[in-house]
Amino acid sequence: MELIAVFWDLPKFLDENYLRQFLEQQKGKVPYFWAMTRFLIYGRIIDVLRLFTIKEISENLDKLQLPGYSLKMWKRMIEVYG
Repeated sequence: MELIAVFWDLPKFLDENYLRQFLEQQKGKVPYFWAMTRFLIYGRIIDVLRLFTIKEISENLDKLQLPGYSLKMWKRMIEVYG
């Protein structure tokens, strides 16, 4: 998993085990959605889908503060693969 592109500024999140544990502990909370947002903006699609389902992304897309291009891209991904 390529984490450096997502968390270049937060070294502790470069450890995949730490990241997975963080996501599990924070599921449904603000930090979880913060991490999801970073992945949707900076992550590779293959890595995003290892951590989040299309359904989960679709259900939470309105809560995330994505820039226009990322929002448009993910709406299309949900339309095609959801």
